[in-house]
Amino acid sequence: MADPFDSGDAGWTAISPRLATARLLVGSLTTLVALLVVEGVLALVVDATSLPAWWLAVPLAIGLLVVAWLAWWAPRNRRSWGYREQDEELVVRSGVAFRRVVSVPYGRMQFVDLQAGPLARRLGFTSLGLHTASTRTAATVPGVPHEEALRLRVRLTELGESRGAGL
Repeated sequence: MADPFDSGDAGWTAISPRLATARLLVGSLTTLVALLVVEGVLALVVDATSLPAWWLAVPLAIGLLVVAWLAWWAPRNRRSWGYREQDEELVVRSGVAFRRVVSVPYGRMQFVDLQAGPLARRLGFTSLGLHTASTRTAATVPGVPHEEALRLRVRLTELGESRGAGL
C-alpha cells in the first residue's frame, strides 16, 4: 500500500502554487504592520529612556527572520496539500510536521461550499469546504483553482445526493 502522505504518488491532485504566494504576501504584510507598530513604540521608549538606539534594529532582524521563514514554509505547506477522488469517498491530505488524511464519504456529505476572498479571487483559486454531520470527517481544501473548484462542487454534490439517498 502506498504512503497516504506521499506527494509523489500519481493519484493525488495538487493544489494551486498561488496559495503559497498568497500566504507569503499576507504573512509579509502582517509582519510589516507589526514591525512598524513595534518600531514606533520602541522609538518612543528609546527616546524617553537611556536605552541604546541599536535596540531599534532588533525588531527589524526578527521581522526579516519571520519573512525568511515564511518564504521557506509557504511552498512546503502548499505541497503537503492534495486530494484524491475515489469510488466512494474524497480523500484529503495535509500537513508537513503534523500530517492528516481525512476520507469524506460521498454519501455523508451534507453540502459543499466554495470560499474565496479578494486575494484568492485575484490569484484564481478557491477554498473547497466539505461538510458532514461530524466535524471529524469534514474537510477544507484550500488553493483549488477556480474552474476545478466549480467542477468539484457540482460533481461532489451530485455524488452526495445519489449516495446519500438512503440516509
